[in-house]
Amino acid sequence: MSMIFSVAFAAAEGYTDTVMKKLIFLLKHFRLRELFVEPTQDGAVQFFRSVFVGGAAFLTDTAVLMLLKSLGVHYLLAAAAGFIIGTALNYILTRHFVFSALEPRMSRPFEMAVFLAISLVGLGLTELLVWFFAGRLGIIVLLSKTFSAMIVYVWNFLARRFILYRQPGG
Repeated sequence: MSMIFSVAFAAAEGYTDTVMKKLIFLLKHFRLRELFVEPTQDGAVQFFRSVFVGGAAFLTDTAVLMLLKSLGVHYLLAAAAGFIIGTALNYILTRHFVFSALEPRMSRPFEMAVFLAISLVGLGLTELLVWFFAGRLGIIVLLSKTFSAMIVYVWNFLARRFILYRQPGG
């Protein structure tokens, strides 16, 4: 069993090294258009872009959470509202910035529905994690939200990349 985990970890580590080398190469050679602007099928560049998209969505989400919380709204309801608004922004930016070179696997309305379903799983994870970190462990809400966002980010990127979008002709 430990051998399986060792092989899986080594494969993931090799992939991470490849991704980092690609990103460092693009930054080092000032290939900023390729890194930020041009449509791409490169998973490393998509992941890099999704960090910015996720960051913008996270800031929006967190701002709504903190605003509503300061107005007296319960933190779990405020977290849900922030997540929904952040997800709407995330859909728009993901579709037009991260995965613009890939074809949706389905019609636009169905794509939006699946994006929403993936996001709802993310919302469930967010709520559970914020509740656990803040409600059970007593960690401040903002830090709890940050921890949960890092975990949910991985789910969102992978699910969107492998469920929603495919290589052209694939």
